[in-house]
Amino acid sequence: MTREMRKGHEKTGLAPGTPVYLGEPSDDPVRITLLDYNETRVLERQIDDPAEAASTRGSASVSWFNVDGLHDVESIESIAEPFGLHPLAVEDIVHTGQRPKAEEYEDSLFLVLRMLSYNDEAGRVDDEQVSFVIGPHWLLSFQQRAGDAFDGVRERIRNDRGRIRRAGPDYLAYSLIDAIVDQYFVVLERLGERVEALDEEVSERAEPRKLEEIRQLKREFLFLRKSIWPLREVLSGIQRGESPLFDEHTLIYLRDAYDHTIQVIDTVETYRDMMSGLLEVYLTNISNRMNEVMKVLTIIATIFIPLSFVAGVYGMNFAHMPELSWRYGYYGALGVMGAVAVGMLAFFKRKGWF
Repeated sequence: MTREMRKGHEKTGLAPGTPVYLGEPSDDPVRITLLDYNETRVLERQIDDPAEAASTRGSASVSWFNVDGLHDVESIESIAEPFGLHPLAVEDIVHTGQRPKAEEYEDSLFLVLRMLSYNDEAGRVDDEQVSFVIGPHWLLSFQQRAGDAFDGVRERIRNDRGRIRRAGPDYLAYSLIDAIVDQYFVVLERLGERVEALDEEVSERAEPRKLEEIRQLKREFLFLRKSIWPLREVLSGIQRGESPLFDEHTLIYLRDAYDHTIQVIDTVETYRDMMSGLLEVYLTNISNRMNEVMKVLTIIATIFIPLSFVAGVYGMNFAHMPELSWRYGYYGALGVMGAVAVGMLAFFKRKGWF
């Protein structure tokens, strides 16, 4: 999903908790998939009726409901009502311009994160809001469109790799958060390649089109900072909180995700500093090129000053100028002018001015 200008004027004057979709319009139906699992079995299927989602959850297993599509507000409300989601949480789910945050309600924990991906065709970072609602034996995830960074988590559940099948929805939430954070590293790697390539190009030759690319990358890193920085507060708040939904063993893993987030933030800040330095290098190279041009023009103008003086003297057309009647006066004047030009060039060369 590309970054669109999210406008909130449609919500003006509405009561708090009124869900209004703010995002890209879509005609695709809302798609709900269920992944229900425990230590011994895995059930995976698609749910056609949003109202039936809650009735399919198991009490002795973990039920992960993934919802693709937020444009149909009625369907989102049909899913949220049986799970007892707070109206403010539903409002935040369909308001796709939220910053990462965590809200704790009576029997659930609501999380908002930004899922990033690198668009190779457009050469930019695309973002998507992902919302999680964690309950006692279930987890709801809401995405704007199909396609995400959770395929690895699904494969671990299907193939019983790791401890995810023997843990609760809190560990599932950690796994999904960790997958999103890992995707940040992929995006940073692609942007880092662009920064390194641009650094070499600017160092060799500063072209005007490079300035726009530098500015675009600076905007990308500013956007990354705004999308990732609040996640540190979210993870830190969960670790400090006393939510019964998160087991102590899961909090240990969550600290690892927190450390990865700090690493991502440090990398973003490093690249931002590099882009600022790259902009200074570009401007310095442009200034140096301008100085070189001005130096060449100055040398040319300096050489022609005495030549213009000689030509001006013999262009005054006085009647009694001795050289005017000399047979070789024209060639003599040209020779003097050539000797002066060669002498000045030799002098400039000796001084190292070019």
